[in-house]
Formats: sequence, C-alpha cells, structure tokens
Amino acid sequence: MLRRAVPLLLSLVVLAACTGEEAADPGLKVGGAFGVRPTVVFPEGRPSAGLRIDQLAAGRGEPLRSGDLAIAHYTAHVWDGRENRLVDSSFTRGAPVAFPVGRLLPGLDKALLGRRVGSRVIAAIPPGEGFGANPPQGIAPGDDLVYVIDILGAHPEGASVKARGGSLAGVRAGGGTRPRLSVPESAPPARFAAKVLSKGKGPRARTGQLLVLQYQGAVWERRRVFDSTWSTGLPKAFTIGDGSVIKGWDRALAGVRVGSRVLMVVPPAQGYGPSGQPAFGIGPDDTLVFLVDVLAAY
Repeated sequence: MLRRAVPLLLSLVVLAACTGEEAADPGLKVGGAFGVRPTVVFPEGRPSAGLRIDQLAAGRGEPLRSGDLAIAHYTAHVWDGRENRLVDSSFTRGAPVAFPVGRLLPGLDKALLGRRVGSRVIAAIPPGEGFGANPPQGIAPGDDLVYVIDILGAHPEGASVKARGGSLAGVRAGGGTRPRLSVPESAPPARFAAKVLSKGKGPRARTGQLLVLQYQGAVWERRRVFDSTWSTGLPKAFTIGDGSVIKGWDRALAGVRVGSRVLMVVPPAQGYGPSGQPAFGIGPDDTLVFLVDVLAAY
C-alpha cells in the first residue's frame, strides 16, 4: 500500500512492435545488451512523422496482452534534433517499472501489445501518440520522444499464488486464488504483527526491489475493505524499502519468498500515522489489516 498518493505512471513507458507500423528511423543507433542501460545515438535533424517501432532483440517469453501488468527497464529521450536530452531512465534508479497494458498512452499501448518478454524495443513516438497537449513536467506538448525498452516480465489479470489460508491476532484469511479477509469485532492489537500463511519457493524479496502483488486491505475498527486488487484481478507493483510504501509493508515483505501469502496487522504508527489516508477513508487512529500474495520480485 502506497504511503502517499502518486499519479498513474504515464511518464514511465515500455514499447513493443505493432503490426502495420513503420520501423524506427534507420539513423537511430542503440548500443548495449539486454538488461544494461543502452546508449542512443541520434541522426541529425528531427524525426520523421508518425509512430515508428522496431525490435532490437527478440524475446522468447509470453506475449503481452491487454490487461497484463508489464515489468520493464527503459530510457526515454526528447528528440528535438539538438540536445536530444534524456528524460528519465529506470536503469539509473536501479529498479524496473510497471505498466498496465491497455491503460497507457496510445502509442505505448500500440507498441506493447504482442511483444514477448525478453524483447528490447526502440520506438519514436510523435506527440499525437504520446502525451499530446497535456504532457508531464519536463516535456513540451510538441515534443517527439524516443524510448528504448527491455521487457522483463508479464503478469496477467487474475494472477495469484496457490496458497493456504490462516489466522493472525483473530483475523482470518481464506485460501485459494481469491481469498477473503474476516476481521473480528474485538479491539485491535496495539503492536504490529505479520505472518507468512503459505511459504513460496521463489527467491527472497530484497529491499529496493519492485514487488508484483495481489492484495486486500481492511480497516480493523470498521471491518471494511478499502482496497483490493482481487476485485479487479489486475496485480500492482510497489518498491519496498525506499519510503514509497507504509512501514508495515516494508517490515512484513522484506525477506519473504516469492510465491508466499502474507497476513499483517498494521497499527497507525506503522501505517499512515497522524495524517491517515482520507482518499481511502482511513483515519489517524485506524489499525489496518492486509493480506498479500507476492507474485514476483525484480
């Protein structure tokens, strides 16, 4: 669960081939192996008109479909024929990013669909296929963009772990692929508690990694579910250990093996603290309960 509200990752992009689109401008040169930050050499002048996409390395993994959560590393440049400046790079930050395929910018969705995991793709995106008249800070409405993307993983709608249920501090969690939480009417415990209900066989999640999760969160005092990825089936991804999620998640998920199901009870000090989280109806004194499936770690 995020510590603070953030906008949809519109400035984080991943690209893939699209039948019927032109290949990327032949003057563009990209160096470096898959998984390593690429070098991009631009030809003189501005780019040609239209969306242009090309594949630099072909992956052998699953093809991306609408509704998948794609995980990727990327670099993004403004192509203005002058500085061609770097806008952003996940390689520099050291952690990949997540993209809900089918809910991105037009050019990104066209590029993603059908591309296989393990592919490296370059794409030249005109303003009409990108941010248009309302770009994020640092990008002008008329800017052409160039992205180089390494597609690391794909997680479909409904992805879950095959795990058992269990209980913690009176809270009960069901088993199966769409588990349910049951919070008792008693007062919540004062201290943080977490329990691995079903231990996975994957690698241990490390601080600084991007975790792909299915989860459900409830307010103990009102026994009300306030957030659930299982309601839509689409997993979400969060980085642990960098301050972007609540402290309770950092404590409960660091070191847990991929494929595990975790139940936690989070008092206010380990959750949203004195400010609460009004967007979710969470007050400053609310104790929270979370049930989390760890699908992957990158």
